[in-house]
Amino acid sequence: MGRMSTKKVTGLSLAAALAFSSLGFAGSVKTEVEAKDKKKEPTNVIMMVMDGTSAGATSLARWYKGEDLAMDEIAIGGVRTYSAESAITDSAPAATALATGNKSNDKVVGLLPKVVSSPGVEQIKEEDQLRPVANVLEAAKLKGKSTGIISTSEIQHATPAGFSSHAPHRSNYNDIAEQQVYQGIDVVLGGGKESLTPAGRKDGENLLKVIDSKGYDVVETRKDLMKSNSKKLWGAFAPSAMAYDIDREKTRKNEPTLAEMTKKGIDTLSKNKEGFFLFVEGSKVDWAAHANDPIGMIGDVLAFDDAVNEALEFAKKDGNTMVIAVSDHGNSGITMGNVNTNESYPSTPVSAYIDPLKKASMTLEGATGKLKADRSNMKQVAALYGLDNLTKEEIEALKASKNLNGDLSKMLASRANLGFTTGGHTGEDVFLYAYGPSRPYGMVENTDLPKKMADFMGVNLEKTTDKLFVNARESFEKKGYKTRIDVTDENNPVFVAEKNKKKIEVPANKNIITVTDKKKSKTKTLDGVTVYNGKDFYVSEKALKEAK
Repeated sequence: MGRMSTKKVTGLSLAAALAFSSLGFAGSVKTEVEAKDKKKEPTNVIMMVMDGTSAGATSLARWYKGEDLAMDEIAIGGVRTYSAESAITDSAPAATALATGNKSNDKVVGLLPKVVSSPGVEQIKEEDQLRPVANVLEAAKLKGKSTGIISTSEIQHATPAGFSSHAPHRSNYNDIAEQQVYQGIDVVLGGGKESLTPAGRKDGENLLKVIDSKGYDVVETRKDLMKSNSKKLWGAFAPSAMAYDIDREKTRKNEPTLAEMTKKGIDTLSKNKEGFFLFVEGSKVDWAAHANDPIGMIGDVLAFDDAVNEALEFAKKDGNTMVIAVSDHGNSGITMGNVNTNESYPSTPVSAYIDPLKKASMTLEGATGKLKADRSNMKQVAALYGLDNLTKEEIEALKASKNLNGDLSKMLASRANLGFTTGGHTGEDVFLYAYGPSRPYGMVENTDLPKKMADFMGVNLEKTTDKLFVNARESFEKKGYKTRIDVTDENNPVFVAEKNKKKIEVPANKNIITVTDKKKSKTKTLDGVTVYNGKDFYVSEKALKEAK
């Protein structure tokens, strides 16, 4: 067993940071004294999210590994995760908070909320409800920095979507994918290839062709990712989500690890003399937590931790890179200890929790993926999940189970003395891990973190919002134009403004504007993507300059 220590973070111990926050400073971000020693620009930010990871999951992963996590070295505070309407957040408003600095509603990505009922959250004026708000990636890009997003889920999933798009509902993969393609992000690595293909899109567009036309090196395997020297990379490694880390060797050897994607992303983006912003998500801890699968949770926490290690190695050498690692919310209420240990917990050794888990060679998803239709290989499948020495009665019960995944996870949890309170998200505070100059610490709101990142990069999120998201109808009508929303093609709405013989057309989800004046048409590029929230179009200020 490796060394299990309580490490001291440079300049401030975790205990001191938390004690400091209890002196009435909770909810705000502080800057450490040594931040004044930071180098001059360029500044870089690596923002890392392990989705749906409770402290119970990281504790269990550390015991399973048998030594300290890379994250332990930079544990420095806590984060409150509630949304604008609930003590327990969904991933979409959590990502919106972490990326834009604004609390929002369930399923909403990158837009202000309609409903505000959580104490302390400012009410939103009716005219501003569902207005898009700029994220740190968009602000960094306008500053001239390179940008990237990395995820082990579909890249269109709620959390990476929050750092790259704006949509009323997180399930709008068509809109989210199109915005990501037209955002001009330099590195995009993850799953979600299906939403880029004509067959996987309602509008039938081939976004892979668009990506190719924009100069990306499109890679679909680990080997091709590693050998690419392109400044623009788009990795589409799976139709939907990528494999759990523990399953990859057995099921999808061609997929890269999260650490490999992170290192490649850093290597590619760090070539820009203006600096970079990189978002990285370990997505499927959350999925495993929903399934109450400790094997999936542990494997993907450790895979995320390896990625954090890559980020820290770069940041320590660079000296002017801020690394933040955090969970967006808890999930499952996982505990070491359950009804089995009600009386025995003082004398129950670590091995009683870990040894049963070490027997598993695949996650719940991976193991049940090997099950035959007639369930004749149930014993072998259960063994893959660490459930050995099953009685004939137990095997027959599993064969007849109407909720096989649930029954398998309950059996393993019982053997490993683990508890789960829910198959959903939970509302507890999560740990904050941070490193580098001007890093945040103490007990903070999730909305504080993007403001801190923005300050470090020398950008202003509110000013970026004003530049990128102007209400198109109001602005063009003030200039004497008649406006309408053309939904002839319901999957491709277009904002249209007309005055005399001039016609301006701005399609949703793209960064282009077409101006037709006296029958001559020109298409120009805008600063950011155009967003349609189902009611209003929002365009960049640059679009208004065409309304002379």
